[in-house]
Formats: sequence, structure tokens, C-alpha cells
Amino acid sequence: MNPPKLRWGILGDAAINQRLLPAFRASKTADLRAIASRSLEKAKAASVRDGIPVAHRSYLDLLKDPNVDAVYIPLPNHMHDEWTRKAADHGKHILCEKPLTVTAPEAEKLVAYTRSKGVRLMDGFMWPHHPRTHKIRKFLDSGAIGTIKKVNTAFTFNLAGLPTSNIRMQPEAGGGGLLDVGCYTTYAIRWWMGAEPVKVWATATFVNNVDVAMSGVMTFADGRTANFDCGFTHPLRTWVEIVGSEAVVRVPNMWIPDDKAVFQVLRQKGDFDTEIEEIATPGENQMVHMLDDFAAAVREKREPVPNPDEAVKLGRVMDALAKSAREGIEVKV
Repeated sequence: MNPPKLRWGILGDAAINQRLLPAFRASKTADLRAIASRSLEKAKAASVRDGIPVAHRSYLDLLKDPNVDAVYIPLPNHMHDEWTRKAADHGKHILCEKPLTVTAPEAEKLVAYTRSKGVRLMDGFMWPHHPRTHKIRKFLDSGAIGTIKKVNTAFTFNLAGLPTSNIRMQPEAGGGGLLDVGCYTTYAIRWWMGAEPVKVWATATFVNNVDVAMSGVMTFADGRTANFDCGFTHPLRTWVEIVGSEAVVRVPNMWIPDDKAVFQVLRQKGDFDTEIEEIATPGENQMVHMLDDFAAAVREKREPVPNPDEAVKLGRVMDALAKSAREGIEVKV
């Protein structure tokens, strides 16, 4: 007998919902019951368009719905803290869009608060849930490329015209490339290096008082380094390179894998030749896996994996990067 499905509600008719709605439909553990907006008219329109049974006139009304167990929060960054707390107050489990909060101290307090309320909390990074990610981790841990020496990564895309009407360009809403896409590069570096950086250096270009392009270096306690760049001023780039002492792993489309979901292993042959092996993990939907992993944590009354402490650690590194880019100095984490 299958366990009962986790009943979901969505706080807000955000554009990003359209990426996750197919996963809600495909998941065997999810039952999407309700959506809320700031007006009943907008909520009803979303309900009809997306086939969601119940429309609520306000976020608070949805949180009071006894037929909702968990909520997905796709709201702007500066609203995550408030509505995650309110969801916890109403006993709802929470999947919150990344980054969990704008700063690490906020994240630390929020994680403690949700735990005090006995609800499960996970930030919405999808790629840690993809089977390719687990396959790469096992591959690295087996020593297949030797000791991991360095990680290089990028997440950029062109935001045409950098319009201040876009939420990403509004400092009061927690905008900027670091919080929007740099959180991915920062998380991946920590994930693949298997450690926390001890100091960082970053440089950035600012428009409307938000970073629109940032590059940086993270240094670890053992002397290893990692490089990244992120932002809104270059074409789409979504890759990770993991450099080992004996070989290199390259991961294209790291954050949004295609159906084939490959990674490549590059081994040096002679002085200037390379042997390339390609390993695929086809047919997997990382969003479905994320929903199912979260449902399992709720059902088993345990912390999700990754657990929300990762959001706090991530926030500390991003806070240091932001300070470094603003002040032009190397910053301890």
C-alpha cells in the first residue's frame, strides 16, 4: 500500500511555477491542492490555467487551509523569511526557492525557528537531487580522478537591457547575480570540494546598486582554490569542472540537466593529448526527485537531504563574497 501523498499549496503565481508544475504532476508523492495570490481573481486564473483545484485570495488563507500539508514558496528573495515563518506558524512544511534568505544571520535564525515549530524546511536547489549528482559523487569518492585539487564553475545568462523593472535588478528585493545564480556556483564549489572556504576574493560590476557580473576565488584551509563567475551580462553558461590529481570531470548543464544528463571524464595522454569518456544518466527529472526526497523526509519525520543548515553555510560564503566585491578586499568566511 502506497503512503498518502503530500498535499501541496503554492504561495504566489510566479513565472518559475511553470518549471515546477510538470514535476508536481509527474511525482507519485505529490498532490498539488491549492494556489494563492494577492487577489482572488489572479489566484482563480492561475488555478484554471494550471489545473490546481483550489484558489485562495491571500497567502494567509492558503496557510490556514487544513487540506494543505506543505507549501512551495517562489516569492522574491526578500519575502522568503517572512512567509517561511508564517508557514511554520501554521504547521506547514516548506520548500522555499533559493536562496533561503538574503543573509546568513537571517538563514540561521529562520532554520532554528522552523525546527522549533516541528516542520521540515528545504531550499529549492534541484541539482543535488538528480541521480547524476549522486553518480558523480560516488565516482569522485572512489578515487577515480585522484585527489580533488580545484573546482571551476560558471552560471551566467544575458538579462537583456538589465531592466530595473525586473526583480533581479532591485536591491530592496534581494536582487543581484550573486543571490540569483551565484548561489549555484557557490553551493557547487562547496559540494564538490567537500569543504568550506576560509577566505574569498571577488570583483563585480554594479548596476542599480546590484551586482550584474561577479568573478571570484575561494581559498580553502589546505591551500586549494576554486574559481567562479556568475551574473547577467554573458551568454548562458551552466558548467562545472572538477580538477583531480589524475583526471578532470566536466559537467555541462549542471543546474538544469538535459534528458541525457552526461558528465565527461578527461584523462591526459602524453603531453598534449586527451582521452574523453562520457557517462550518461538519462531519463531523470531532478524536480520530481526533489519533491519525492522532500516528501520522504516529511513522511519519515527526519531532516531532508541536503538539510537546511546548508543554506546557512552557503549564506556565510555569499555574505563574504558580497563584502569582498563591495570593498575590494579579501574577506575571511
